[in-house]
Amino acid sequence: MDLSLFGQDVFSSSTANKKNEKELQTPQNFMNFLSFLQDSISSLQKARIPVICAIQGGCIGGGVDLICSADIRLATNDAFFSIRETKIGMVADVGTFPRIVKLLPEGIVKELAFTGRNFSAQEAKDYGFVNRLYDSHEALIEGALEIAKEIASNSPAAVFGCKKVIDFARDHSIDEGLDWINMWNASMLSQSELMEGFRSYKDKTEGNFAELPKLKDHFSKN
Repeated sequence: MDLSLFGQDVFSSSTANKKNEKELQTPQNFMNFLSFLQDSISSLQKARIPVICAIQGGCIGGGVDLICSADIRLATNDAFFSIRETKIGMVADVGTFPRIVKLLPEGIVKELAFTGRNFSAQEAKDYGFVNRLYDSHEALIEGALEIAKEIASNSPAAVFGCKKVIDFARDHSIDEGLDWINMWNASMLSQSELMEGFRSYKDKTEGNFAELPKLKDHFSKN
């Protein structure tokens, strides 16, 4: 392009520069804000402990983003779900699509996304999107706590390892997953945890497992 065809004043004008700056900043600021929201949702998936979502009533738009990042989804029979962003003229952008395509068949995802319609708790259960359904809010919370208690009775290190390995295997080939499990157990397997697990299973008693180490603040001076 021959820039000489344009008036020099167009490029030197402070008004034009400010307009160009604003045009650049607006999408960049939006991208930064969206990345912040995406990271917030992703924190559930990245958490070292299992995340259980208990859903009652409408789970719409951002709610679907959130629960797709969870490890286990439970719902009441009256719950319903919707990728509602389509109805308001936008594409869900905080985390639904990259995750839900690995939770539901592609054709089902496309139907739900293209229509933005409500799909019921029973549909979600039939699709495998939610693990269990409950008759009431009270039963839902009780069920979630019961599952959490059973998980907590196991070695935290083993549960953490399961979460990491499952997430890795979901996104890689079988051979890659097997290699990664090899490396995980070769570096992370604890003989003392293993022996405590055998002991508690044999004696039918609660295991005395070690807690996960605390995460250090990288910005801490200590």
